[in-house]
Amino acid sequence: MRYRRFGQTDLEVSEYGFGAWGIGGTSYGPVERSDALAALAVAEEQGCNLVDTAAVYGESEAIIGEFLKGRRDRWIVASKYSFQKDGLEKTLERQLKRLGTDYIDFYQLHSAPPAQDEIYCRLERLKEAGKVRYIGVSLYSHHSIRQVLADERMDGFQVAFNLVDVQPYRMCRRAIEDTGKGVLIRSSLKSGLLTGKYAPGVRFDKGKDHRAEDMTAEEIDRTLRWLESFRFLEQTEGSLLQAAARYPLAFDSTSSVLLGARNAEQARVNFGEIPERPLSDESLRRIEQLQRELGIGRVNPVKLWIGRLLQAIRG
Repeated sequence: MRYRRFGQTDLEVSEYGFGAWGIGGTSYGPVERSDALAALAVAEEQGCNLVDTAAVYGESEAIIGEFLKGRRDRWIVASKYSFQKDGLEKTLERQLKRLGTDYIDFYQLHSAPPAQDEIYCRLERLKEAGKVRYIGVSLYSHHSIRQVLADERMDGFQVAFNLVDVQPYRMCRRAIEDTGKGVLIRSSLKSGLLTGKYAPGVRFDKGKDHRAEDMTAEEIDRTLRWLESFRFLEQTEGSLLQAAARYPLAFDSTSSVLLGARNAEQARVNFGEIPERPLSDESLRRIEQLQRELGIGRVNPVKLWIGRLLQAIRG
């Protein structure tokens, strides 16, 4: 496992971090606690030192807290405040107790609020008190990225980025590099759709699998049809899964790519079998060519203009 600096902080994070939504039992169905602990142990054996979770991820924080006993100094812990009714400070205290730690290394808002200054100030006070080491936002739009980049108090952010979802990250990449914020990439495998395991027409169980709620049938089928165009990566880069996981690391502004695992076998694949070498220049060239041909990442100028107008109105 290789490591990268998380922005301008003193954190050295593994290129692949453990995305802990899945082990909480609320995203892809129930998970045996022993399987979740085994997945974390295998990830650690392979050099992973970063885990990302949230209070709303079911039992995730409690499982991580159990796992971290006696090994807290080996791990960088990221979690999130999801605007719970009890407020930021009380929510954080509960999270610290569940995680069995005195501090969280990277604490994020679970979205970017329209009026951010008051909540940013409260995050900064928690940082000054030593409850959290660094602060940021898990976000969804290029407007939110620019909002974070413009605020010196924010140390980094988390955003989705993969072969078929290239915006908003790629739109803001130069600005990210200029400001030097840390970046966690989620959804590099698009909830498993980019692993090559599924074909168009697949459907997921509502109430058991978040993909049935978070993605339409049309989006799932379109993603899987697009993926057929990327099959050449199986010959040039080993497998679709390996290529998709490594793709965000082709960008220097990426700090770490979050991968999930619900048991030891998945952890061995995701943290032990992905080559350390970067994607080849030829593979990257063909990926970008396909993205253009398929219209992936094409920006609607009207929506962009409206977004900028709303951002200006909000201040």
